[in-house]
Amino acid sequence: MLADPGQLEQVIFNLTVNARDAMPHGGRLTLETSNILRSDPAVNLPSTASGEAYVMLEVADTGVGMDSETQARIFEPFFTTKEFNRGTGLGLSTVHGIVSQHGGLVLVDSLVGQGTTFRILLPRAEAAPEIVGPVPDAPIAPRGSEAVLVVEDDGEVRELVHEILMASGYAVQAAADPAIAKDLCMTSAVPISLLVTDVVMPGMSGPQLAESIKGICPGMKVLYLSGYTADALRRYGVEGPEIALLAKPFLPEQLARSVRQVLDGGPEGP
Repeated sequence: MLADPGQLEQVIFNLTVNARDAMPHGGRLTLETSNILRSDPAVNLPSTASGEAYVMLEVADTGVGMDSETQARIFEPFFTTKEFNRGTGLGLSTVHGIVSQHGGLVLVDSLVGQGTTFRILLPRAEAAPEIVGPVPDAPIAPRGSEAVLVVEDDGEVRELVHEILMASGYAVQAAADPAIAKDLCMTSAVPISLLVTDVVMPGMSGPQLAESIKGICPGMKVLYLSGYTADALRRYGVEGPEIALLAKPFLPEQLARSVRQVLDGGPEGP
């Protein structure tokens, strides 16, 4: 198996955190690895598994389990069954994204009250691993100190963005809707350097909000967040190389990097 060690660590971390939260009163967490061959009569690979040999990581817990409706949605970005401020809904969607990028599959077995088992299938590499030199240190996430206004009607996403940018050094204010955002812009003690806003919101879109406050916050730049397709975003005027857009779901370092890129030379206004 040829895979990025850091990303596989992220997969294991996300699955074990999910298992921990599913066992609030304690339980058993089991991690196992094995080699899987399609030719093995005891193996029943799904039709979506096109390879002949896989490495399998199995993460099993004895927690609360999930019903079929919940299982059908667990890989959706920002979907979560946890209490407010207990989860962002990005953990399992990140797992699915990483495994898919490696050409693998994520299988789930769960019953309410009987726990959950995640099986990660990754294609097995037949060639010997290439010997490489020392791995360079991971790049440090970019930081800043500018004033940033975050506008997002989804409370969990808003809290996530707020925490990431605060941890990156920015002076962050957050609003649940455009009306509150306008008030914050007018009363801010320092000029707002960047508006980070969802595109589709009740009452007013992100581009409409940016247009309405550009006179209040001259020189303010804009970074849009959205999980919609390009065709849908086009109807809101979000298209073209001059528009800065970060697609949901995103990792913390992706948000930090996009914010820094826009502040250092990205588009101004809608």
